[in-house]
Amino acid sequence: MTWDRAMRNALLFALVMAFYALHQDFWFWRTAEPLLFGVLPAGLWYHAGYTLAAALLMWLLCKLAWPAHLEQEADPDRASR
Repeated sequence: MTWDRAMRNALLFALVMAFYALHQDFWFWRTAEPLLFGVLPAGLWYHAGYTLAAALLMWLLCKLAWPAHLEQEADPDRASR
């Protein structure tokens, strides 16, 4: 494993751990304020934004850290295409 790949994997791991920590939203747990658009309570819009950010993180993980060698083992004809 090269240094660049090790650093990339370490950064991706740190991002996943940060997202795990941010998912535990204890700061909006007991309040409905502030309201977004006068309707959505704080916890709900926080988790809506968190879900969008988690989807982007998953896309990034699939793009940068997907184990392509497993796909080549499963479908050897794909490598020749």
